[in-house]
Amino acid sequence: MSPRDSALAALVAVIWGVNFVVIDWGMNGVPPLLFAAIRFTAVVLPAVLLVARPRVGWRPVVLVGVFMSMGQFGFLYASLHAGMPPGLAALVLQAQVIFTVVIAAGALREVPSAAQVAGILVGSAGLAVVALGRGGATSGLALVLCLAGALSWGFGNVLSRASGVAGGLSLTVWSSVVVPVPLFVLSLALDGPATVGAALAGFSWQAVVSTLYTAGLASLVGYGIFNALLSRNRSSAVVPWVLVAPAVAMVAAWWLLGDRPNAAELAGGALLLAGALVALRPPRRTPAAPVGERVAEPVRTAVTADTN
Repeated sequence: MSPRDSALAALVAVIWGVNFVVIDWGMNGVPPLLFAAIRFTAVVLPAVLLVARPRVGWRPVVLVGVFMSMGQFGFLYASLHAGMPPGLAALVLQAQVIFTVVIAAGALREVPSAAQVAGILVGSAGLAVVALGRGGATSGLALVLCLAGALSWGFGNVLSRASGVAGGLSLTVWSSVVVPVPLFVLSLALDGPATVGAALAGFSWQAVVSTLYTAGLASLVGYGIFNALLSRNRSSAVVPWVLVAPAVAMVAAWWLLGDRPNAAELAGGALLLAGALVALRPPRRTPAAPVGERVAEPVRTAVTADTN
């Protein structure tokens, strides 16, 4: 990755780290799936009228929306609602790094370097330290929901990379079109019309501010940059940067919510940062193979060719 792309990836990590605290702060009194549906409604309108649709078929756009947006955030919001602390949620969700690299290796033939594998292992050790140190205070349901969100994010990362879309903002906006209605219907089914109606009628100013941050900064700016980075860099080079977000989330939760991290969280966060630094070491340069011997990316080519 170029220095410019590295700086952009670091900016996204900060925005996303604070995002966990903002979601938890604003969701009070609002059912989680309804809150996520409102967020993505704010992403789509009016941006869908201003941003051109990505030049690929609907299939990759819908798949990215289902996995990267609806799946990831539906599970994450439900996890926070079930009692997952925002700092811990940020850490557990980074299991997506492992999922992404493994899925990309199989689907896109992007075999990670030895340094990236080592960094992922160190980062995974950090997650284990946090889970052992504080997992007992968090329900199993909240943990499973957060891991499901991480898995969905991993699939979304690979699908975004495979789509071949050069403009990250267009994919972010148009893939979000598929999110609000299913989440709203699920909220009606699970929470009931009376609860949904009361939440909409009593939508607080905190919920409004949270929605503006999550829709404007975390989704439009954050995912716009992130998808653009994935379009021009290897998945295993971009995704490890997200390991910085949990450290930001823990500091933000401590500062804004008084959620002071314990020794396990601090140690785990340090390991995560160490893993990110190791994984982000540039690989040794090797002579380029002759054009006729280079390996193609069949998944990316097949998806990009779908222009119906």
